Amino acid sequence: MLNLLFMAQKKKRTLEETVQLIQQGDRNLLDEIIHDYKPFIAKTVSSVCKRYIYETDDEFSIGLIAFNEAIEKYSTERGSSLISFSEVVIKRRVIDYIRKQTKYQHIGIDLINAAYEEESAGTVIVNALSLDDYHKKNDEQLRKDEILHFQTVLTTFDLSFSDLVENSPKHADARKNAIIVAKVLVDDQELKEILLTKKRLPIKQLEKMVEVSRKTIERNRKYIIAIALILISDYVYMKDYIKGVLDT
Repeated sequence: MLNLLFMAQKKKRTLEETVQLIQQGDRNLLDEIIHDYKPFIAKTVSSVCKRYIYETDDEFSIGLIAFNEAIEKYSTERGSSLISFSEVVIKRRVIDYIRKQTKYQHIGIDLINAAYEEESAGTVIVNALSLDDYHKKNDEQLRKDEILHFQTVLTTFDLSFSDLVENSPKHADARKNAIIVAKVLVDDQELKEILLTKKRLPIKQLEKMVEVSRKTIERNRKYIIAIALILISDYVYMKDYIKGVLDT
């Protein structure tokens, strides 16, 4: 009877709720979730390494450690699911591992055995990429993953990339001011909570906290929301964009 009750509770609990229990010290749940998500970890690591990864591979061990790290650091305030967040963390850690492993090796291994097998007219062609190209390709893929995930998050706020293009401030100073407003919002727990739960910009409260007019905030509402979501979440490449705007 107790086992049946435990199974019923497990089914009702979401993955994110399970993570909260783990963060509170439930080590048994940690072992359980790592075991259950080994196929996900292997698939994510394999997508980086461009080959099937076995549990005996060092790269899989890196993936396990990264998944555990993601569980420890995950917060619902990031605006993404645990799966999306952990996928980013795993990919970064595996790429870092590959870079360290290949840094001191000879050029024959520098290619990381990176080969894309293509079938053409019944012939298998193996194209070995240089280490630099390998890194660029992985960076491009991670950037694409970020954009796709961000696009999904935007839809929950009834926004799209086309909205951002149309509503992005035209002048550099205006963009900087909008980013500053977004940072003020993110740094205030109450305002951030309003944004994430009610899916709207707390304009009235923001107006009192920034040296920007209400009219300007309203005009740049969509852009400010997008920047705030980037700052809240774990978007490395898009945060570089924000830094670039502030530095210009």
